[in-house]
Amino acid sequence: MTRSGTTSGPELLVELDRNSRVPLHRQLTDGVREAIRDGRLAAGSRMPSTRVLAHDLGVSRRLVVDAYGQLVAEGFLRSTQGSGTRVTSVEASVAPRPRATRGRVDIDFSPGVPDLAGFPRQAWLKALRQGLSVTESSALGYVEQHGLLRTRIALAEYLARTRALDTDPERIVLCSGVTQGLMLLARCVEGPIAMEEPGFWAHRLMLEHSGARPLPVPVDGSGLDVGALAESGARAVLVTPSHQSPTGVVLSASRRAELSGWAREGRLVIEDDYDADYRYDRAPVGALQGISPDRVAYLGSVSKTLAPGVRIGWMVLPTDLVEPVRTAKIVADNGSSVLDQIAFAEFLESGSYDRHLRQMRKRYAERRRAMLEALSRHLPEATVLGAAAGVQLSLEFPDGYPVDTLIRRASELRVRVDPLARCFADRAAARPGMILGYADVTESQIRTGVELLGRAAHV
Repeated sequence: MTRSGTTSGPELLVELDRNSRVPLHRQLTDGVREAIRDGRLAAGSRMPSTRVLAHDLGVSRRLVVDAYGQLVAEGFLRSTQGSGTRVTSVEASVAPRPRATRGRVDIDFSPGVPDLAGFPRQAWLKALRQGLSVTESSALGYVEQHGLLRTRIALAEYLARTRALDTDPERIVLCSGVTQGLMLLARCVEGPIAMEEPGFWAHRLMLEHSGARPLPVPVDGSGLDVGALAESGARAVLVTPSHQSPTGVVLSASRRAELSGWAREGRLVIEDDYDADYRYDRAPVGALQGISPDRVAYLGSVSKTLAPGVRIGWMVLPTDLVEPVRTAKIVADNGSSVLDQIAFAEFLESGSYDRHLRQMRKRYAERRRAMLEALSRHLPEATVLGAAAGVQLSLEFPDGYPVDTLIRRASELRVRVDPLARCFADRAAARPGMILGYADVTESQIRTGVELLGRAAHV
């Protein structure tokens, strides 16, 4: 443990463990990041020079330069010629994030949550200012309740470029997230709606709340069982073909062809492309909508890329559903926030969204690596699913494994995890397992949290 105190910056407590398997540059990066996040380094604070900090820590200057460079890229620090390196106001001003959880939680592996502190505040504010400066006042009224034309045009270009969608702005309806999009579609689709088993529990809840009784259709190693779907009698099906939630399976090419054939008989596929922007060790997978645009309703949002609190989502619809869904959107809330749409359009057009995603991919890849290493060390009996993409992964344990006891013990250690059983309509048929989100926790929190899970498992 070394304390850096010089006239070249604030006194800074940094802990480097030379016996650890974690490289020193990662320890330093994690240590400074944690100091910023918990407020020990205030916004605007000047950091020690790289030369001084390297001397105090007994490491090479290159190691400190690399650590500072990583934190500048992540937005925690800014470096200005002549004034040194300072803590940014973007991250340092964010207070510790309380969560509405049962009891106190020190490490929260809640799935589906991006790095909330990584939200690009300054870039978003800049986009809003620039967007407002060229937006007519009439756009702030009750017009285009299905979404501003500028935003729909920018989004259509982005989706065609990155997800190979076949779309145009007139078939896009903006909404306040995939949750609302799914509920609007449920009101416009006749007949039973099927969904994957296992599948995202919140989707099941939303469909039930909308009056639908979702029919469970099994998922295997190739994705949704289309044969079982055909036998279910469903008129529509909700799928996550690019990264099945929660198993991580990619719908195979043959199953995609079968599903497209099923839909051509007057049926509808609802595609939730919830985390396609993040992939690590697999080839990109195009959206199903690109091969069946007249039978697929495509859903997406910024909840995994920016933050769930930015309530922006979209539906790319078959032509026959555009007017019914537009009407349902007007009845529901008369349109989503215009200010957010203005900022998002500018964010897309300026390239800021692409830059933000590149930065997040690097950050999440490091956290994913830390998670996999820690799981291999502390929970070797678990099988990891869905780690090739996204912001979370699932664990399966051998039959009979006391996963409920593990989760209870973890809670007592102030570590939150979600049971995999929540994703099954028939919980009695669920394999023992857990879902771990890794995007909104640091590498050091991941290592500590998984070590505690291992301790809870091997009492």
